[in-house]
Amino acid sequence: MRLYRRLLLIATLLAFAVIALGAYVRLSDAGLGCPDWPGCYGHWLGVPEAHHEQLAAAQTYPDRPLDTGKAWKEMLHRYLAGSLGLLILALCILAWRKEYRSLQSPALPTALLGIVGLQAALGMWTVTLLLKPVIVTLHLIGGMTTLSILVGMAVARFDARLDDSINPRMRLLGAAALLVIIIQIALGGWVSSNYAALACADFPTCQGQWLPPMDITHAFSLYRDLGLTADGALLPLEALTAIHWSHRLGAVAVSLLAGSFAIALLRTGERVWQTWGGVLLALLLAQVGLGIANVLLALPLGLAVAHNIGAACLLSATLSINILMYRCDQRGNCNYADNAVTRKGMSQSDRNPALGNSYH
Repeated sequence: MRLYRRLLLIATLLAFAVIALGAYVRLSDAGLGCPDWPGCYGHWLGVPEAHHEQLAAAQTYPDRPLDTGKAWKEMLHRYLAGSLGLLILALCILAWRKEYRSLQSPALPTALLGIVGLQAALGMWTVTLLLKPVIVTLHLIGGMTTLSILVGMAVARFDARLDDSINPRMRLLGAAALLVIIIQIALGGWVSSNYAALACADFPTCQGQWLPPMDITHAFSLYRDLGLTADGALLPLEALTAIHWSHRLGAVAVSLLAGSFAIALLRTGERVWQTWGGVLLALLLAQVGLGIANVLLALPLGLAVAHNIGAACLLSATLSINILMYRCDQRGNCNYADNAVTRKGMSQSDRNPALGNSYH
């Protein structure tokens, strides 16, 4: 399984890179740097550079003038995403080999390959449908889903030894934290795809008010073009405000649940869980800080990209912890003591599975 593990690790790291580059392309307004797909102004390799190539591009796409810088950003993102797709295809092929099927089900790698195919279609529609917000948001969610599955597959292969108790309430809190992070990422994608990040330029208020005028109906209408309502009128500021404000409310929910989960992990008294709790709390604080800084500093490109990367890291960490807790529950290596008296009555081998059977 060494080859499989190495490919899985490389694919996971590459998925992070694709998400970061995708955010950079979107936030630098290069999402339409190439008017066609999968090539760029008819070129499969690179972008038109020679004078005669640029003249041909101008004649073919007279309403879409070539910006070489933006076109290269878009093509680099496509090349990186394509490389990730090939790695996932290799993982899927390996997973179906007889010697691998005896160790794990190929269902998840196969499902992941299907998601990558859908991602490619969403990438094409992002261009051909001119950045329609629902398509762009689904494309971002698809990228995060791809990353999550890769992270889950990688974490599930670790040989961890978890030393002590995780009570059921903590597992429930972990699941709730993961759920609100997923919802918040979707809201963040909706903010970004609608260019609503600067609808509120102050913090903690919005437009100088705690409850500014908002248009919820137009804000969350899915079947519309960028900057327009479903009827074709210009999207009002109140709709952009509602989109931005909902993301702020989501940030409050994430802070409360993920923060409580991190603190609960820190209070377990076990080094493994404390380490994860510290990582989760640090990522949460960094993400909140980046969100506030993006508002107050008018969305500088570097901070905006970092905010997207922070969301991917926060999701990955929370998912990893939930997987480890689930494995702990399934394999019986964590005790579910609800109070200190119960834990005191346990033998040393009961409290420390590493002294008894190994955790594989």
